[in-house]
Amino acid sequence: MKKLDKLIVKSYVGPLILTFVIAVFVLLMQFIWKYVDDIAGKGLSVGIIGELLLDASATFVPMAMPIAVLFASIMTMGNFGEHYELVAIKSGGIPLWRAMVPMSIIVLFLTVVAFLFANYVMPSAVLKYRTTLYDITRKKPALNIRPGEYYTEIEGFVIRVNKKDSDGKTLHDITIYDHRGATGQPDVVVAKHGTMQTTPDERYLLFTLYDGCSYSETMGNDKTESKPFTRVYFEKNEVTFDLSDFAFDKTDESIFQGGYQMMNLEQLDSNATRLKEQRDKTYATQFENMSNIMPHYKPTKSGTAASVNALLDSLATKDCLRVCADAQSRAERCLSDARIHSQVVTSQTEYINRHYIEWHRKWTLSIACLVLFLVGAPFGSIVRKGGLGVPLVASVIFFVLYYVIGMIAEKAVREGALGPMGMWISTFVMLPIGLLLTYKAVQR
Repeated sequence: MKKLDKLIVKSYVGPLILTFVIAVFVLLMQFIWKYVDDIAGKGLSVGIIGELLLDASATFVPMAMPIAVLFASIMTMGNFGEHYELVAIKSGGIPLWRAMVPMSIIVLFLTVVAFLFANYVMPSAVLKYRTTLYDITRKKPALNIRPGEYYTEIEGFVIRVNKKDSDGKTLHDITIYDHRGATGQPDVVVAKHGTMQTTPDERYLLFTLYDGCSYSETMGNDKTESKPFTRVYFEKNEVTFDLSDFAFDKTDESIFQGGYQMMNLEQLDSNATRLKEQRDKTYATQFENMSNIMPHYKPTKSGTAASVNALLDSLATKDCLRVCADAQSRAERCLSDARIHSQVVTSQTEYINRHYIEWHRKWTLSIACLVLFLVGAPFGSIVRKGGLGVPLVASVIFFVLYYVIGMIAEKAVREGALGPMGMWISTFVMLPIGLLLTYKAVQR
C-alpha cells in the first residue's frame, strides 16, 4: 500500500468510527427517551438494563452505518481540500477517483458487513430486545412505600405508613387494609410501630407489627340481619405479603419468533409465500360464500335486465314482493360478507407487504453505505470545508432527504400504492445525485 493510501485510510477510519459510535448513541438515547417510563422505578439490575441497551444498540447498526459513512466521507475529503492536500494530490498526477479508491474499498467492505449484520445478527438482536422489553414493561414498579401515601401495588392490600425512619425499615402509625375477603368489607390492621423487611430470596415482604389492633366485620345476607364486628388487640403480629408479581421473569423467546423483523431473507420469502397462499384461500372462501348465498347468480349481460323485468311482471304481486325481498336480503348478506372479507384481505396484504419491506430494507440500508459515499466524498472535495460544521450540516441534509423519501415510499408500499421495488426509490433518487457530484468533482 502506498503512503498516500495509508494517509487516506488513516484520515478516514478515525472519523468513521467516531461518527458511527455517536450515531448509535443518539439512536439509543431516542430509544431510552421513548421507553424511560417503562424502565424507570422498577428496581431493575444493571445487568438487565445493560442487556436491553446492548440488544437495542445492535438493531441501530444498519441505520447508523450509512450516517457514519456519509459524515466521515464529507469530513475527510473536506479536510483534504481545506488544507490543500487535494491540490497536492492532483499536482502529483493522481486523479481524484484514484484518491477515493482506498475509501471505496472500506465502504464496499462495510456494505457487505452491513448486509450480513442485517440478515443474520439483527433478527436475533430484535428478538432478544423485544423479549426483554416485554418483560420489563409488564414488571411492576419496585417496592417503595412512602410515608403519608396509600400504597396499592400489592394486589388485595392498601398500606399506609405515617412515618418511616432513616433506616428504611422502622415504621410508625401503620394501617393495612385487606381487600381479599368476599364480603366487600376490608379487614383493617392498625399498629403504632413496626418493621419491614423482605426475605433473602425477595419472594415475600414481612411486616412485624407492635402494639396494635385488627378489625373485621362480617356482612349479613340481609340489611336487617346483625353484622358481627370483631376487634382483636395484639402486642406483636406478623403480616406476610407475596411479592412474586414484583419479580423479573424471563419470557420464552419463541413467543416472539414469528415477527417479520426477526427473520432473515430466506425466512421472509417462505413466510410471505405462505401468507399469500392463505390470502388466496380467503378469496376462494369469499367466492364460495357468495355462491351459496346466490346460487343462481351469473355475471350480467346486455338484455338481462329486460328479461328479469319480464319475469317479475309475470308473477303475482305477492310473489313478486316475496322474490324482491329475498333478493334484497341475499344481496345485503353478500355485501356484508364482502366488506368483512375485504378487511381481512386488506390486513393480510399489508402484512405480506411488511415482509417484502423488511426483505428489501436489508438490501437498501446496506447499499445506502455505497450510495451516500458517492454523495459525501465528492461533495466534501467540492466544498473544501473540514471540521464539524459544514460536514455535519451537509450530512444531516443529505441523510434526512434520503430518510424522508424512504419513509414516504415505505408507507406507499405498505398500503399497496407501490410495489415492493418502491423501497428503492430513495436509492434511485440519491444515486444520480452522487454520480453527478462525483463527475463534477473529478472534472474540477
